[in-house]
Order: sequence, then C-alpha cells, then structure tokens
Amino acid sequence: MFIGLDLGTSSLKAILTDENDRVLAEHSVRLSVQRPHDGWSEQHPDSWCDAARDALKGLAAAHDCSGLQGIGLAGHMHGATFVDANGHALRPCMLWNDTRAHTEAATMDADPQFRAITGNIVFPGFTAPKVEWVRRNEPQIFAKTAKILLPKDFLRLYLTGEYASEMSDAAGTAWLDTGARDWSDDLLSACHLTRDHMPSLVEGSDVSGYLRRDLATDIGLPVVPVAGGAGDNAAAAIGAGVVQDGSAFLSLGTSGVLFAATDGYRPDPATAVHSFCHAVPGTWHQMGVILAATDALEWLARLTGQSAAHLTTDPEPLRAPGKPLFLPYLGGERTPHNDAAMRGQFLHLDHATDARVAARAVMEGVAFAFADSRDALAATGTTIERALAMGGGSRSEYWLKVLATTLEFPLDVPLGGEFGAALGAARLGRMAATGAGAEIATPPAIARSVDPDPALTEAYAVKHRQYVRAYDVLKDL
Repeated sequence: MFIGLDLGTSSLKAILTDENDRVLAEHSVRLSVQRPHDGWSEQHPDSWCDAARDALKGLAAAHDCSGLQGIGLAGHMHGATFVDANGHALRPCMLWNDTRAHTEAATMDADPQFRAITGNIVFPGFTAPKVEWVRRNEPQIFAKTAKILLPKDFLRLYLTGEYASEMSDAAGTAWLDTGARDWSDDLLSACHLTRDHMPSLVEGSDVSGYLRRDLATDIGLPVVPVAGGAGDNAAAAIGAGVVQDGSAFLSLGTSGVLFAATDGYRPDPATAVHSFCHAVPGTWHQMGVILAATDALEWLARLTGQSAAHLTTDPEPLRAPGKPLFLPYLGGERTPHNDAAMRGQFLHLDHATDARVAARAVMEGVAFAFADSRDALAATGTTIERALAMGGGSRSEYWLKVLATTLEFPLDVPLGGEFGAALGAARLGRMAATGAGAEIATPPAIARSVDPDPALTEAYAVKHRQYVRAYDVLKDL
C-alpha cells in the first residue's frame, strides 16, 4: 500500500492505494488562505502539518495501514516558506498567487542570467522575488532564515525531519539550473543566498527520508520511505500517465494548464511557457498557464447569481462563437503575456446579452487563452496532437466541445476515479519504495473523446484572432 499527500491551496488530500492504484481510503482537510492586503496571499505552514497529521490519522482509522510501503508528496508550487535554525516557520508562507513581489520579479528578469539558466521568465509568483521582497521589507525575518522551503518540502520536514526537495518543484523557484537539474550558485548569489539556504535535491521518484518514528507511532503507521514527490502539475501528470514525450493534459481548474511532457529540455522564455523538470529522471515538461479558467466562470456566477453548473449546462449543439468577446484576465495573465497588470474585459455587449450568452463568451474566452498557450508551446517546437481533459470544468460537455474545436485537437475524458496529483504522489511513493520507474505511470481508461467540430474550426479561429487583437489594443488602457 502507498499514501499520496496532495497539499492544495484550499485543502490537503490524502489517499491510500494498493499496487493496482485502487483507492482504499481517502481523507481531506480544509485549509484557509489569508489576504491581509491587496495582492497578498498567505497560509501558515503549521496548518499544513496539522492537516497532514489529521489526514493520515483519518486514513489509518478507515483502513488497516500495517502493509504501508511508501509515501509520496505533491503540493502547490512557488511558495516561499522561511525556516529558522530550529526548523520553525518564521512567518506565513507567501503562496503561488501572491503578487506583491512584482517589482523584485521585474528586476530579476531584467538580469539575463535568470532566463539563461532557468529557461523561464521570473514571474512575480515565483519563489525568488518573494524572498527578495522579504529581504527588503522584513530584514529581521531574512536575517533569521536558515532555510527556504517550498510548501510540500516544509511538510516533508515535519514528516521526516529532512531538508529536501526535488527538481519539478525547485524549477519554479528561479534558482534552479533546469537543464542541469541542480541549484545555480550564480542565481543564489544574485539573491544574497547560498546553497546552505537550500534543501538538498533528489529526483521525485527517489527516497528523500523516512517517516519519523514518533510520528508514525502516534498516527499508527509503519516507518516507511517518503519520496521526493512533485509539484502539483507534475504530480498530476504522473497520476494521469503524462510522462512520455508528446503526451499532454489540459487542466480546466481554478487556473488553466496546458501541460506537455518532453524527453529533452526546450526552454524559450520569451513565450512565457514554463519549462520545468518532470518528476522522474531524464524528463522535462512544458506548461502554458492561464490564471483564470473556472475562476472566470465562478466570477460570472457571483455576478449573475446563477451557479456555474447551471450556466454551463447547454442542451444545444455547439454553435459558432457569439458576438460578445471575453478576455479572462481577471488577475493578469502568464502565458503568453506575462502581464500582471492586465484585467478582464467584456466586449460587444448588447441588449440581447443575458447570463447564458455571457457564460458562453466566458467559456470561449478561456478556450482562446488556451489557444494562446498552444501557440506558445508550438513556438518552442512542441506540438500537441491530443490531450487528457482534467479538472472541474471538464464536466461541462459544451465547454469541452468549445475547447476541442478552438484548439483543433481531441480531448480524452477519463473514466471516473482518482488520476490526479494525489495519485501521482502515491505512485512516486511506490517508485521510491520498490524501485519501480516511470512505467507504472500508466494513463487512465478513457470514457470518451471529444473531437473538434470541423464545420466550426474556422469560425473559432477567426474569433481567436479577434481575441489576440483585442489584447494588443487594450493592454495599455
């Protein structure tokens, strides 16, 4: 048996699986986010530890865990967790969607060595600019900092007592030499840091430490190895079997991700594509990231007083894009614009624009944002021929038809069951415990495929070109 822990922004999820990936038990614990100022987004790291203990106890209460062999970790990326010499958190963690360090990010990105070494733009959400913000604005905290850890790695410290990380998550810090899969001393020095501030690095499928005996006894688990694990998207890819070169998934969650596995390192920072290490050795991945996917629809739901599920239930066949045009930049955008200041837009509204028409415009706008990511990936030489559809938004058949027709490739919808980041973490735990490799990261069974509508692909392509022009016109207003 194997446990996967997925540290999300709103909850920590734990699953117990057997050697066939069958989920034997699961337990989730809610987490809260604090936003004390505009652009700030924080969580206290101790809440993750409390949640993990409760979740593991929940699994142990639900199923006999005496046969447990390994644990894997997944977690939200880019967070900055400041730890003192005793392993205690010095302040709340600055989360992935905390944008206060936009000035620091711009300064770092203007230094050519960051893009050259990391293969990525330095985004405000990355770890390094947040640490620089603390150095400038909270010098007393920076002076006491012995280690800087990513969120799941602080959880690892609690579970094992070890300071360790792995390449997929470390690639989102702006300190990793992504091609070499190692910390960059030059980039650390540019940020007034050394390797002593960093955890050691292992591959996601390797052993990073062992569950603390006292904690294991308290929870009722055996002492087992804890895998390096993965950042949330890489873990989801392991759970979905997206490991081989050319395989891909589209995640239609709060944010949107177009993820492609690669067997080589293909950086192109100018596209705003993320080029990161994958969670298994000798592999990398690329991501186009949009900041508001289902989040845009939830915004419209709040505005109209109708549920998102109701707004996306359309019994009619796919139709050509309507006149209204929506740009889903409610909190800025990453791929391909790297524009934190841009905000959402509704264009071409008239008296006939009701909630359902607006909802279709939102779904179309999100699809066009994904098309921008598709084109950005293509600029690096990565062509996607089909992709798994994941995330809560994939429950909308109409939205999937819009996406497939806009992107001009089929979307495969998995059968029900666990295939996300928690499963990916459990699979990495299995790899670490047994020596298995990427061959166990098999794709899920497919329930159906949603194909592009050839009669409407040109209409969606025309509307996408209008969408691109609209950004160019409006970005400076």
